Formats: sequence, C-alpha cells, structure tokens
Amino acid sequence: MKRIIVLPVMLMFMAQFAWSGQVLDKAPEGFDIFNPDIPAGKVELVSYFSTTVDTVRQVRIYTPPGYSKEVSYPVLYLLHGIGGDESEWYNNGVPHIIFDNLIAQGKMEPMIVVLPNGRAKKNDRAEGNIYGPEMTQAFANFEKDLINDLIPFVEKEYSVIKDRESRAIAGLSMGGGQSLNFGLGNLEVFSWVGGFSSAPNTKVPEQLVPDPAKATDMLNLLYISCGDADNLISFSSRTHEYLEKNNVPHIYRVIPGGKHDFEVWKDDLYHYVQLIFKSRD
Repeated sequence: MKRIIVLPVMLMFMAQFAWSGQVLDKAPEGFDIFNPDIPAGKVELVSYFSTTVDTVRQVRIYTPPGYSKEVSYPVLYLLHGIGGDESEWYNNGVPHIIFDNLIAQGKMEPMIVVLPNGRAKKNDRAEGNIYGPEMTQAFANFEKDLINDLIPFVEKEYSVIKDRESRAIAGLSMGGGQSLNFGLGNLEVFSWVGGFSSAPNTKVPEQLVPDPAKATDMLNLLYISCGDADNLISFSSRTHEYLEKNNVPHIYRVIPGGKHDFEVWKDDLYHYVQLIFKSRD
C-alpha cells in the first residue's frame, strides 16, 4: 500500500506545513466565494430510514458538477458540531462552493459529500440542553446509524465506490471527536480521517489508537488540526503527542490565532479535501 508521509506542522503565521514535498498555506482569498463562471454541483436534502433510531432522518448530499450514474465516486462524510445539524456546514461553511471552486481548479477529486445529522435520536433537533447527557449520548449513538444505516443508504442510492479506500470522514468540534472516534474505531470502513478542533467527546489516545502498527498500516491519512487560541486544543495536542510517540504518520496542524469558528474549519476543509482519495508515496 502506498503510504502518506507527514511532517510536523511549522508554526508560522500562515499556518504552513510541509507534507510529501508540498507546502500548504492558509487558504487563499476567494476560496469560499461563489463563482458563477464555473460548473456547480448540487446539494439535495434527502431522507433515509434509520433502523438505529427507528425513524426517518434527513441528510444533505453534495454531488459534484457533471455527476453521472456511469461514474463511481469516493465519498466524504462531513460532520457538524454540538449545536448543529445537517444544515450547519451548508449554511455556515459553504462547502459546496469550496468544492466547486477546487474541482474547477483541478485540485480536488470529484466526490460525493454527505452532511448528516450526527445526533442519532428521534427528535434530532438542537433543542433544549444541547450539552445534556441525552444529547451527548445521541452523538455517540450516531456511530451505529452511520455504519448500519446511512452508509448503506448512500451506497444504494448513489453511484459510489464501495470500499474503505474510497471512504473518508471528517468533522468540526463535536463532529471532529466523532470523526476520530468512528474513523479510527472502524478502520475497515474508513482509510481517511480528519478531526478539526475536536471536542471533549474525543476518546483518549490509547482508546483511539490501541494498535499503532495497525493504524499505520491501514490509514491513508490522519489529519488533526486546531487553532492555538482555541480552548479545546488540548484534545488535539494529546492525540498528536501519542501518535508521534508511537510513530503513527499524521498531519498535526496548529493554526496561529485560530479560534473555535468557521474561519478555521473552512480552511481545514479546503486543505483536507485536496489530500483525500489521492495516492501518495
């Protein structure tokens, strides 16, 4: 298997880091601005039945420009934060615009991107005490919904490549913790994993990666990022330190001045989607 080789982040103002002979800078001006002169993908709000929750659930799904049933695409599952739902990324992070721009520039593999509601309970709205135990348990329950219900739905209804090499997962804050927990906990399902400003729901490193050699062998990319002005950075840094100690290749990106907001998460998304589904030496 070809292996991604990652060098540590260099703490520079532009948040640069070297990786496989490249230098990735802060996302350029205009990366998230709609361009009417390029082909646009499509974002649909669709429903699927969850046996995990025993109800119909909603999910937003992005298909790239020129999507065709004659072509099979890789899939990214992109998760939201504790106060969000299937519309949080779409409304605040304009991922569809970022994707369209990158695809038009030839910098991103055309892919299907799934924006689910990561709160697996019958009333999955962000209502009441969103930090309460019932709500946080619903985020943990989403692992079953994702693996047993959502992925099979996507692979039945859309033209996708049905193997682990063609599945990625990433998320912000609570969704970053979910992505690390679910991605690293299901290496037979995902080979590309990203956590942006991951929250306290992130498992301790020894539970996330109990077998460093297995993770090293199976992962194509492990991307961990956080702003240095984010109060949650300790959850990312402890994971990085464990991975570094156990020689597990990964990107650890510390963004100077970065806070817990979409300025950081959009920048991470811009970089992450350019790295996934591409072979690297």
